[in-house]
Amino acid sequence: MELTEDDVLEILKLFEQSKFDFLQLEQGERKITVSKGGYRPAATGTAPAAAAAVAAAPPSAPLQPSAQPAPAPTPPAAVPEGLVAITAPMVGKFYSAPAPSDPPYVEVGSKVAAGAAVGLIEVMKVFASIKTEIAGTIEKILVTNGQFVEFGQPLFLIRPDSPAKR
Repeated sequence: MELTEDDVLEILKLFEQSKFDFLQLEQGERKITVSKGGYRPAATGTAPAAAAAVAAAPPSAPLQPSAQPAPAPTPPAAVPEGLVAITAPMVGKFYSAPAPSDPPYVEVGSKVAAGAAVGLIEVMKVFASIKTEIAGTIEKILVTNGQFVEFGQPLFLIRPDSPAKR
């Protein structure tokens, strides 16, 4: 039996309503890992934050929680003084342009206005814009097109036009 999008959404809904903080399911080639704890760098020694990924598993693998947590993400580097990180608002696949043939939303050195779209995240064929909260200049792009990202993961570093409030 293959999981459908509706099955995955129902699992996520039930998980959200449950008392559990972490869930990992494997079925065939699909592996789903979710956590209510939010993004945590690997240095904390805890399970990874919200994540859902497809990974290779034996086709006969039963649908059940796994005893081992998924590998923890690499800890994000400290944000240099004077820069502000634009982070992923959700788990999903990052896209730097609205379509494969289109130019990227931003490049290093691009000036952006507050509220400007700088990328997209796709989750189950639904796309959400990543927007800046401040105006400034893109100093560094921390992810590549098509990369899977986690909630709270830094995607861009921006130098604000005016000093950022922390």
